Amino acid sequence: MLQKCEYTTREATLRAVLDSTGAGLRMDDRLLDVESGQQGKRAGVLYLVATPIGNLEDITLRALRILKEVDQIACEDTRHSVKLLNHFGIQKPLISYHEHNEITRAAELVHAMEQGAAIALISDAGMPLVSDPGHRLVTLAIRHHIPVVPIPGAAALLAALSASGLPSEEFLFLGFLPARSGERRRALEHLRIEDRTLVLYEAPHRITETVADARVILGDRPACLARELTKVHEEFRRGRLSELEEQLAERPVKGEITLIIGPPERATGGAQTNTSQTLAARVEELMHQAKLDRKEALKLAAKERGIPKRDAYKQLLDRGDGQE
Repeated sequence: MLQKCEYTTREATLRAVLDSTGAGLRMDDRLLDVESGQQGKRAGVLYLVATPIGNLEDITLRALRILKEVDQIACEDTRHSVKLLNHFGIQKPLISYHEHNEITRAAELVHAMEQGAAIALISDAGMPLVSDPGHRLVTLAIRHHIPVVPIPGAAALLAALSASGLPSEEFLFLGFLPARSGERRRALEHLRIEDRTLVLYEAPHRITETVADARVILGDRPACLARELTKVHEEFRRGRLSELEEQLAERPVKGEITLIIGPPERATGGAQTNTSQTLAARVEELMHQAKLDRKEALKLAAKERGIPKRDAYKQLLDRGDGQE
């Protein structure tokens, strides 16, 4: 839920800038005035507009201007988005666009843009398409040669990562892991050999199980749990996965959660490997538990033991366990 903030001089300045720039478009948004070649008909355009993830002050001047200028705004929940738009005095037609209607709605919006409409796509919070609907609309617009223009802004994954204290040079964003425990564990098994920082979103009623599964499968890695970013109750919990697991058992969390899991420490190499287990047995175990094919399971088992995949395959062949 968006946090209401007190606005004084800053909001007045925002509105003044918007009013002063509303009459003309800036250089980077001239697409609204591009001629389509059909008797001066204006070309359509799709804007992907980021909205605040909590604090309304995080919206950008450019986002507000675009929302004021487009013909229509497509959003996940019109009831939610109208509150944001009303706050900034933006009156535009709203149309719902969500996972349950995007097949038909994408075609409707592309048709409107082919007729010259400028349409903005927004999500309930953050950047459209990041763990939110919109991919079908964007790909369809591109196929129909309609310009797609991103209007960047707040994103929970980047805000959480930047303040996590964990390595950020390379990271892998996972969105939401599967809700079912078995599928979630299999997804984590695939990540066992991943040596980049992991960033994922999770629901509050599943976060304790997810942290526990991550500790068992990935090892007791350093991690950070960020919740309610940019809102009144913003909180960061940092520590190893085992420590976060204990904290969650004592103090459960509510709200929107981003979990960052650091890379395995070189000394431990992630989750501890059973060195008494044969390579062939480990490959079979991974194929059964994580539902990996033989090639993927062999690659993972070799990585766990710190040996090249070619050497691991040779070991299986020497023991008569290798299969194509």
